[in-house]
Amino acid sequence: MKKLTRLVLVLAAALSAAALAWPQSGRPGYVGTQTCAACHSDLVEKQQKTTMAKALEPVGSCRVLDSRPLLKFQQGRFNYRIERKDNQSIYTVTEGKTVVTAPILFCFGQGKSGQTYVYELNGVKYESRVSYYNAIDGLDITLGHAPEAPKTLIEAAGRAMSVDEEKNCFFCHSTGTNIAQRLQLEQMTPGIGCETCHGGGERHVAAMKAGEKAGTGMKKLGSLDADDMSQSVCGQCHRSVDDVIEMPNRAGINNVRFQPYRIFHSRCYSADRRIGCTACHDPHGDLEPSASFYDAKCLACHVTKTEKATAERNARACPTGKSKCTDCHMPKVDLPGAHFKFTDHRIRRVEQRRCRAVV
Repeated sequence: MKKLTRLVLVLAAALSAAALAWPQSGRPGYVGTQTCAACHSDLVEKQQKTTMAKALEPVGSCRVLDSRPLLKFQQGRFNYRIERKDNQSIYTVTEGKTVVTAPILFCFGQGKSGQTYVYELNGVKYESRVSYYNAIDGLDITLGHAPEAPKTLIEAAGRAMSVDEEKNCFFCHSTGTNIAQRLQLEQMTPGIGCETCHGGGERHVAAMKAGEKAGTGMKKLGSLDADDMSQSVCGQCHRSVDDVIEMPNRAGINNVRFQPYRIFHSRCYSADRRIGCTACHDPHGDLEPSASFYDAKCLACHVTKTEKATAERNARACPTGKSKCTDCHMPKVDLPGAHFKFTDHRIRRVEQRRCRAVV
């Protein structure tokens, strides 16, 4: 019965995602974040300070590389260098006297956990085989690449990106690149802006100028329930259930990075349809790192040992602790090769001896 219930939930999520998938083809035009700021200045100012707003940087404005003029790494007979020259960073891989070198075009990620680079050879974009990791303040093998030393210099340099990979990577790290099913980097705004989630604003701006009803021409994200928001909106980039179940071995331990998939398998998620990404996280603000911040989120559903249950708050009290709930029930997982501990969003009961350490 449990497996059948999960299958039904997965199928329901798939149907919901299909119904809410917003195709790139025929999208209204983009107007830019500053146009949005004319009416939504507070939200735009707040959102533009987030790491999501800086999820992609052209190499000329890449702060990680600009502050590190030379990065080196060696794997077997292959040597790597990323060297800053004026506003460029040159990516070089050598094997003896043989060299592959190319200017880096784009920097993906802010380096909070890591930053990966895209360069071009013979008209093909490549993902760098090495990435910068903040925890070691240096280079190591890019997550997802085989840890074993490659056989050839070209393999050592990086991995050629398919057309679909290019579109997916830029869609999740920038705004306005995928139009009419084509990657159009000349129209790109680096980083996640308003129109990544809300869609192109041209129709909306025209409707507001014409005095039409507020919200006309925009995606009604506020009308979505928590599951639709988590799986069909946030899950577009943070990997939904549909995405992960198609991966070999469901991505193994790596799926700890895919929050919508992990939370889907929580008892909380299936028991209370209020629970989703935006129940705990402000989509217009940066991530709150303090475990104590999330206690109020947990206690919106769970009672404490001294309280009586109500219609809204009827989930059991934790027998051990009453603060820093996420430290125990959403433990951080040290992902091999990532040099970073990811919060596991599969909310669950863990060994009580761990909870006793939380006060």
